[in-house]
Amino acid sequence: MTEANNEKMIEKELSFGPVHPALIEPYRIRLFVNDEIVEDCEININMAYRGMEKLFDGLPVEKALLIAERVCGICSHVHAWNAVRVIECGLGIEVPPRADYIRVLVQEFQRITSHLIFFGHAFEVVGHETLAMRALLLREQFMDLMQYVGGNRVMPSVPIIGGIRPRADLTDSLKKTILERCDAFEAKYAQYVQRILDDPLVISRVNGIGLLTKEDAIKYHATGPTGRASGWRYDLRTEMKEYKPFDFNVIVLDGCDTKDRVVDRALEVLESLKIIHQVVKNLPDGPVVNRNWVAKEMPFTTAYLETYRGEVMHTYGLDHQGLVRNYQIRTPTITNLAAMEHACVGDHVTEAILTIASCDPCLTCCTRTEVVDSGKRRTMTDYEIVRKYGWRK
Repeated sequence: MTEANNEKMIEKELSFGPVHPALIEPYRIRLFVNDEIVEDCEININMAYRGMEKLFDGLPVEKALLIAERVCGICSHVHAWNAVRVIECGLGIEVPPRADYIRVLVQEFQRITSHLIFFGHAFEVVGHETLAMRALLLREQFMDLMQYVGGNRVMPSVPIIGGIRPRADLTDSLKKTILERCDAFEAKYAQYVQRILDDPLVISRVNGIGLLTKEDAIKYHATGPTGRASGWRYDLRTEMKEYKPFDFNVIVLDGCDTKDRVVDRALEVLESLKIIHQVVKNLPDGPVVNRNWVAKEMPFTTAYLETYRGEVMHTYGLDHQGLVRNYQIRTPTITNLAAMEHACVGDHVTEAILTIASCDPCLTCCTRTEVVDSGKRRTMTDYEIVRKYGWRK
């Protein structure tokens, strides 16, 4: 190993994965350690490559958008919503306000379920099985609510081009159920979070490790709670027209460590509950879908959305037949993991896995690009570029 052209002696290499009890998805971590302190880290993420983007090419746009929702089960609504936002922006399709509200509602449902499954994974890695199982039990409330609205717990299929599916519209009885469930959840959740904060075992395992400065968070584009826990106030919801009607706080912490990355998500759940209440109580009247559009040639258009782990990008174009061309997706995990490679340097080897897990990696969303090496020319993956040069370069 070398750094700044100076040789660095590495005592030992420790390799974890792609199959390991601490990893819920297949990826490989290589830790280079001296005296059990991490000196360098390399994460290989392409074990779950499925060629998703290639599947889109040449499909009718409405059929392609059904596949977009299946990029990931935890983030299904994110991909479905941002996929339709691309064509709505590219073709100038107006979305009824009532549809925007319900899209936001399901987004915040799934944000809560995502953060709770993060707690389940994180506390399993910490070794506190009770807190892990309690998080998954609390999560069931919102899995049920997604089924009530969309008809499915994992793939609710709410957004369509121009609005939402009419079956996902909210009735008065469903609005009452949502508010009752949220109130009951909030009381239980407050007790759960307090139990975490009062547990000296948990706090001692996550406090002061995985340090990521604000400057490094920006350099590696560590978006979402991972960046906001390092003091970077960056949340795309504040710039999205769909979120303009709602009052909520952007949770920004300055501890820059693994503990703050956990606490940031814990506090975000409360803000999601606040948004859900506003959606239900202020839901405007009117239609839920605008069908006055035709698939036609569209230049390459890009849409960004604040997902549960940070900034997600979808981009594609349509040819003269209305068929999808060159669909590309960039998810926040690709940059957040690059930041964690840097953050775990200086950790004890037993803490490094916790640091890496604290960015809530979602490998199913992330791995779609292969390295092409012809012997004469080599194409780097986005992840390799971020690791080598930083995001903004």
